[in-house]
Amino acid sequence: METVKIGVIGGSGLYAIPGMEIISEVHPETPWGLPSDTITIGKLQGKTIAFLPRHGRGHFLTPTEVPSRANIAALKHLGVEEIIAFSAVGSLREEIAPLHFILPHQIIDRTQQRVSTFFGDGVVAHAPFAEPFSHSLAIKLSQAAQSIGLPLHTNKTLICMEGPLFSTRAESHLYRSWGADIINMSVLPEAKLAREAEILYQMVCMATDYDCWHEDEASVTVEMIIRNLNKNAENARRLLIATLPALGNTEDTSLIGSTTNSIITAPEKRNRAQIARLSYLFDSLTASKQS
Repeated sequence: METVKIGVIGGSGLYAIPGMEIISEVHPETPWGLPSDTITIGKLQGKTIAFLPRHGRGHFLTPTEVPSRANIAALKHLGVEEIIAFSAVGSLREEIAPLHFILPHQIIDRTQQRVSTFFGDGVVAHAPFAEPFSHSLAIKLSQAAQSIGLPLHTNKTLICMEGPLFSTRAESHLYRSWGADIINMSVLPEAKLAREAEILYQMVCMATDYDCWHEDEASVTVEMIIRNLNKNAENARRLLIATLPALGNTEDTSLIGSTTNSIITAPEKRNRAQIARLSYLFDSLTASKQS
């Protein structure tokens, strides 16, 4: 498979990138299974990117069913160093109106049923996650948005709920009281796994509705979300194109070693089968696997 440094994950309604010149499609078997769908490798504005639709083309996976470990592992194995992940979100703030774009900088986890680590099974690691998104990618996206005149909210807190049902009104008000600004069902465990895989990760959120706290607005429906996502699709493409020149240049190496150096299991106690799986992600563990 061709080495690709830039990964793009498409959320609800974003199942392809218009204008991308397709080079190949791959659907690799990882130690954690198959990714959501085939990964399309192609050229856009002279940059090679790997595109993966999070929920599969045709949207057949619920947020809980998304094979996030396989998705991130497959992108890592392709050589991906940076991921731009698009997602629909509900707004918990008046000033973040439907159709607005947002770059979150913090996450509150309300998921309950998802495996959120590559580790365990005899190998323990505690990677840092205080800053769940990439500061360098956020800067590049902000500068790109400014260059094309796309309004963008930054430094917002994203709360991730389990789903697939939307929030109750009481929950929506509770999340607002916690200081959350936007809500979705997809950032976790994706962001955690990207961090463990030592991949720079930034989610680009597209507001589709006011969740259900805003009683003057119509209740959120799938039809409303898809309608607004379709309206935002072209802006998502414009933002990606404007950001691409700054991507794939291996400028930020801050995550290299952040996970492998966080393994605390004594070498003689490490499960060799688990080390073999993890070596799919980390070449540095190959020697450990063979020793």
